[in-house]
Amino acid sequence: MARLPLPKITFAAAYRLRLKRRRALWRALRARHNLRPIVDNTARIAPETILCVVVLRNEAMRLPQFLAHYRGLGVGHFLVIDNGSDDASRALLEAAAAEGDLSLWSCEKSYRDSRFGLDWSGWLLMRYGHGHWCLTVDVDELLVYPGMAQHPLPALTAALAQRGQQAFGALMLDLFAKGPVGAQTYVAGQDPTEVLGWFDPGPYRAQRQAPQGNLWLQGGTRDRVFFAEAPERAPTLNKLPLVKWNRRYAYTNSTHALLPRNLNAEYDGPGGDYPSGLLLHTKFLPDAAARARAEQARGQHFHTPALFQGYYDVLTSGPDLWHPEAVVYRGPEHLAQIGLCHPMAWSA
Repeated sequence: MARLPLPKITFAAAYRLRLKRRRALWRALRARHNLRPIVDNTARIAPETILCVVVLRNEAMRLPQFLAHYRGLGVGHFLVIDNGSDDASRALLEAAAAEGDLSLWSCEKSYRDSRFGLDWSGWLLMRYGHGHWCLTVDVDELLVYPGMAQHPLPALTAALAQRGQQAFGALMLDLFAKGPVGAQTYVAGQDPTEVLGWFDPGPYRAQRQAPQGNLWLQGGTRDRVFFAEAPERAPTLNKLPLVKWNRRYAYTNSTHALLPRNLNAEYDGPGGDYPSGLLLHTKFLPDAAARARAEQARGQHFHTPALFQGYYDVLTSGPDLWHPEAVVYRGPEHLAQIGLCHPMAWSA
């Protein structure tokens, strides 16, 4: 895939983007009033601590492995917002906070009205993230990259800083099992790749969007299974989850897009030149159909939920996502070999 440069924009467009960023920051500042602290360990955050910011609801199945994965990768402190969980998530988080590396807030407000959690996470990034490398992810997203076993996050961020790079991009890669969704067995804390052992190696398509210059990367499993008749509505798969944060930065569409716009240029998709990784997407664990029914009833995950009725209908039916062209997941080095991410040139 060729390098996709930022599109040129007019002075007026640049001015509108500055206003958009300021509105996002103002919304985040106001949103602090909606967050109720449950456990506050933020005094333990050191200047070099790598932070992980996450908004979640009902993630008891994924939380143990999520925390273990990112602790092992080098996250020093988790900033977590629980949006009204009614499963065991709150208890698991409070127990995890006893380790001293997790701070927890509760919020009962509308996820959709908060720009799908961006107002809440934006405040935590503004308040605690300034000057830190910050990882903003969902609980069903596990960051991997070539060389991670020998070079965990502190080494990765040091290498990025040496390159003068302030953001690290990733392709969100859907993992799936062979057989109907929901027919497998998964135990909390288990490596999800033991159950979701397959992925689509392509095709993927990408372009830059004006005026912000954010990548728009689509394709893969959900495009193939759920949006074959309307590929323009397929999920956006590019993310910029790891950023050396500044309190003047703002995410504008999940972690797909950032302002100031120059940050978006630091990920150019599969086959690009910038070092990149992947977010292993564990959405299709055995609880996927039940979660889809709950999300459909709540109507909190899309701007226009009615447009995605067909997506929910297919997912709740327990489809078999496997097909003959699917590839077995063998780790990030293999993903780099087939062109889905670009390895860092590690210093000796």
